[in-house]
Amino acid sequence: MTGHDVRAAVGSTRVGRGSSVRLLPWSTPEGKPCYLVTDDGGGYLSRMADVQESTQLDMADQLLGHARALLSEPKAGARELRFVAARLVESLHDTLRVARSRGERLPSGVEPLDRHEGDPDRRDDERPGEGR
Repeated sequence: MTGHDVRAAVGSTRVGRGSSVRLLPWSTPEGKPCYLVTDDGGGYLSRMADVQESTQLDMADQLLGHARALLSEPKAGARELRFVAARLVESLHDTLRVARSRGERLPSGVEPLDRHEGDPDRRDDERPGEGR
């Protein structure tokens, strides 16, 4: 079931009185998105997801610094560049998921941006450039 399917089944990201559906920053072993139905953002899984999102964003920031340094190195080899490009793709996937999750939890009346064709919930084996 995709996020769209979950929202269609419940009518929106709001489930019941004060409840909402939250896209979590991890996937099932099959690569499918995980969702949490919660009454507030203070439960154990919500806090765990907050920590994971923060970690993913911090790692993306650090990776960006490494990528900039590597790109400024004239002797960087193709293998190194492919490696950092693959990590950047993974990081972008995580960052887009965090952004989408947070956008879906905006207060009523605030419309999140439309989703683009790129799907941050694609399984790892569907990512371009992986395993080549």
